[in-house]
Amino acid sequence: MSIFDKLHERYDRWYEKHKKIFLKEVETVKKINFSGRGIEIGVGTGRFASLLNVKYGIDPSLKMLLKAKERGIKVIKAKGEFLPFKSGIFDFALIIVTICFVKEPLKVLNETRRILKTGGKVIVGIIDKNSILGKEYQKKESPFYKEAKFYSSEDILEFFKKTGFEYTNAFQFLILQEQIKQGFNEGGFVAISGIKK
Repeated sequence: MSIFDKLHERYDRWYEKHKKIFLKEVETVKKINFSGRGIEIGVGTGRFASLLNVKYGIDPSLKMLLKAKERGIKVIKAKGEFLPFKSGIFDFALIIVTICFVKEPLKVLNETRRILKTGGKVIVGIIDKNSILGKEYQKKESPFYKEAKFYSSEDILEFFKKTGFEYTNAFQFLILQEQIKQGFNEGGFVAISGIKK
């Protein structure tokens, strides 16, 4: 059983305990314009999906998916490396604080690209490893982040190049300043978008 199955209640409570930060992260993602039929890869308990009008979600953790289902998400137990969908059926895909937990991020992005329509968007949300927040998380005091591999915003842009996404935009949340601004390299939480050409 994964740590996410074992501690799914604790994971979900984080969002209540840190609601102000979570809602700012949602707002940061919303700054990137996306619409249509969407999916969240690594939907977890459905916190982001439910507030971002995402109808579909996949996750390898059954207990997390049950929570997401309670929040109105249509869920499928699956991994990002093997998405059980036909090609070209989604307008956008969210991968929010998930890429750090997958074994093969390039495979996940390739699969994401496959299920997106031409002109479809991917939005990758990360805790930037070079930020103050990222450095705190890398101390691995949380049971969830012991297995995580953190990436910088530049790493994600490199992943985009390798998987055929064209970078379009990024927004970042500067936690200490409680400010959202365009770009990256300052904020702890960053949402980076790419388009399938």
